[in-house]
Amino acid sequence: MVERTQIINAVTAAITQAPERKFQESIDITINLKHVDMAQPKNRIDETILLPQAIGVKKIAVLGKGDIVSQARNAGVDLIIGPDEIERLGGVPREARKMAGQYDFFLAETAVMPLVGRWLGQRLGPRGKMPQPIPPTQDITPIVERLRNSVKVRSKDRLNMSVKVGNTGMTVEEVSENIDAVVKRVVGRLESGELNIRSVYVKTTMGPAVKVM
Repeated sequence: MVERTQIINAVTAAITQAPERKFQESIDITINLKHVDMAQPKNRIDETILLPQAIGVKKIAVLGKGDIVSQARNAGVDLIIGPDEIERLGGVPREARKMAGQYDFFLAETAVMPLVGRWLGQRLGPRGKMPQPIPPTQDITPIVERLRNSVKVRSKDRLNMSVKVGNTGMTVEEVSENIDAVVKRVVGRLESGELNIRSVYVKTTMGPAVKVM
């Protein structure tokens, strides 16, 4: 497994080599795989990873009615969509696509999941954003809190994937801790573990890519 010192050195180099900017840049990693048959759905990576260090507020939408709406308001979610609005969005593809792109995570009470599948499945599914079903008795507050500090890592049918792991306002150690968490989770999902990793690179938004491993 990649050593923490390797990660710290790569993050330091990525930040140092990046052109100076007057704004805060994102820091991303790209993980490249090898010897993995992505034609097989079982080999594809689709993970929601809780980061040890927060990288900024994620936007969360909740779909449903009744108790889940009250919980959503109390939890401070960014968007609440009722059953009628789900159906309406299904008839306006452009608006539905925009909504799917604006929000990072979706939660939906189980009762409206058939509606979601029928009217919004084509917009959310390909983006890996189909809602997490929420049973009537489940409290969504801890779920929302966890998702606020999580990232989605998704390969689809490609041998590479990129994910935001921090920003230039964070310390090198904080960013490195997040990279370590993401890489370990991905390695854990691969049949041959680290042997399926071709390379990992880190970069700021406008800076050059620096090899981690």
